[in-house]
Order: sequence, then structure tokens, then C-alpha cells
Amino acid sequence: METLRILVTDDEPGLRMAAERALRDFRFVVPETNEEVGFRIETAETGEAALEKIGESPPDLLLLDHKLPGLSGLDVLDRINGKYPEMLCIMVTAYASIDTAVTATKRGAYDFLAKPFTPMELRGTIKKAANRVVLAKQARRLAEEKRQVRFQFIRVLGHELKAPLNAVEGYLQMVAGAALGPEVASYQQVVQRSLIRIEGMRKLISDLLDMTRIESGQKSRDLVEVDVRQLAAEALETAAAAARETGITLELHAGEPVSMRADRGEIEMILNNLVSNAIKYNKPQGRVEVTVGRDGEYVTLAVADTGIGIEPEEATKLFGEFVRIKNEKTRNILGSGLGLSIVQKLAELYDGSVTVASQPDAGSTFTVRLKNVPVPVA
Repeated sequence: METLRILVTDDEPGLRMAAERALRDFRFVVPETNEEVGFRIETAETGEAALEKIGESPPDLLLLDHKLPGLSGLDVLDRINGKYPEMLCIMVTAYASIDTAVTATKRGAYDFLAKPFTPMELRGTIKKAANRVVLAKQARRLAEEKRQVRFQFIRVLGHELKAPLNAVEGYLQMVAGAALGPEVASYQQVVQRSLIRIEGMRKLISDLLDMTRIESGQKSRDLVEVDVRQLAAEALETAAAAARETGITLELHAGEPVSMRADRGEIEMILNNLVSNAIKYNKPQGRVEVTVGRDGEYVTLAVADTGIGIEPEEATKLFGEFVRIKNEKTRNILGSGLGLSIVQKLAELYDGSVTVASQPDAGSTFTVRLKNVPVPVA
């Protein structure tokens, strides 16, 4: 429950007590956030006392009498105008007139309440102002979360690009300084390493663009009838050259065509990411098996490998952005840390999911479930 502080400022003890009694147990739910709101009441009997309390800790709402001994309510408004933008002021006066309301509004009052008022009228006015305060607080929280996410994203991105850039720079300095001698052939390995690093950065940028398009809903989609079994076969064919380098066997298990309405590029992206990972994190002479099938209204894709595997507690982290499990076994394996996050986001477009079962040194199996009728992108 969100508890808002109200400072009731009035020189009449009876009115302060009545306001506190009317609001102390008052609760309501903000429809937009489904959050219950309650109140903690504080009081002040003069404008000077109110200013002191506001200066120490600004309340969320200020219920301010127009006629006060010493500083008037309008004087208080003049003193606080612009200093506490998150606090809303409701002016209370026995002289209900358009002129007074206009003057109070110009000086920063949010609303106007005329004496005498009933508890119901007071609660209605407070509810309207509190609703605005709660929504403004939520907007600020979301904005702060967005700033933190953006900061974290840029920080991680900078870290991910820094290592390959440093490596390429070092290789180029070796070439520029002829560190390996005058023979061009001596630099072949240096050039190859540079190209591998550059390809890794290109993959990172490509994955970032894919992820951004998916999250923003701006990725164009062409939903047609596709044979997932055929797409799986094509993914294995694309990965065959990389598999041969370490003697990895690729196998497809699918007895008959498995059709669904989907975006061909999205299914290819899911398969290519999973198969590529299964090869990269496998052992020499290992095996990758892709199984395509149905489970009711869902199409299932399972990619299993006989690779290095991971601890169960680490498996839960795999689908976060820029997440790569780093240890002695994975130290020299390049990747963007975005592939599995993209797979998860694509699965969600089909009201689906992706899960992993893995054991260290025994391999991993990633299973994707995709509903045959995709959920429309908002």
C-alpha cells in the first residue's frame, strides 16, 4: 500500500481534528496501478509552522487554509511556489469565489475547497489529488528504472566491445611496427585473429539491432505457413562447416513435416542461435541433435548437445541480456551474450517459452515451445 503524507494547515483546532478524523482511515485504489492508497495526517496551525515542516520534509499533499494568522495561505503559496514540484496544494477558504480560486491557482495551488465542506467532499478532493500524486510517483520510478537500465546497458555494451577493440588495436600495432619481420606471411595469423574479433563485434551489433526491433515492436513480420522441420534441416546445413572443424555430428529427428503459421526469419533465428551455441559449447567429436515435434497446439524445438554443460543454478541466468557463463571451459569461446535472450523474446511472440536442462560435462538441451497461432504484436 502507498501511504501519502498530508499536512493539514488551519488555525481552527476543530477543522484540523475533523480533517484528520475524515482522512485517517480513508483508503482507495488507483485504477491505473491497482494500488491501494492510505494517508498519514500531520497538522500545523500557522503558515510559519507549515513552512517549517515543509522545509524539513515536504508532504505529498498540503491542505492549506486561506485565512491564517500571520502568513496567509497565499503568502505560504508564494514562499513554496516552484520549490516543491512533487507536492500538491489544496487551498481551503470560507470565501469561495472565482477570483480567490484563480489567484490561488496562479500561485501554485492544485485545487480549491470551500468551507464549510463535508467529509465526503474532503475525501473526494483528496482522492483526486492523491491519484495524481501516485501516478506522478510511478512515472518518476519508471523513468529512473529506464535510466538505470540504459546505464547498465551502455556499461555492459562498452565492456563487451572494449576487449575485441583492444585486441584488434594490438594486432594492428604489430603490423604497423613490423613486429614479426618483413615477410607478409608472418602476419597471416594476426590478420585472421583480427577478422575473428571483428566478426564477433559485427555479430554483437546485429544481435543488438534484432533485440531492439523485437522489444520495440518495430520488427516487420511476415506470417506465412512454414515447415519447421525443413527450417531445422536448413539450420543444420548452415552449421555443418563449423561442426566439421571439431568433428561434431549433426542429427535431425522429425518424422514428418511440422507446419505452423509463423515468420520464417524468426524461426530461423531461433534455430540458428540454438544450433550455433550447441556447436560452440560442445566437445570435440561431440553430437548435436535437433528434434521437431508437436505438443497439442504447440510446436516444439529441442536442441541437445553433448557439450560442457553448466550447473543448474547457472542455467537460470542464461536468458538475460549479455549473460555469458564465464569459467575455464568457456574462456576462449566468443559470443555476444544476447542469443538466448533473443530466442526467449521471439518465443514470447508466439505465446511460447524456452527452457534448458543441463548438467556439467554431460551437455545441455534447450526446448522451445511455440503456439501455432502467434500472439499479435502490439
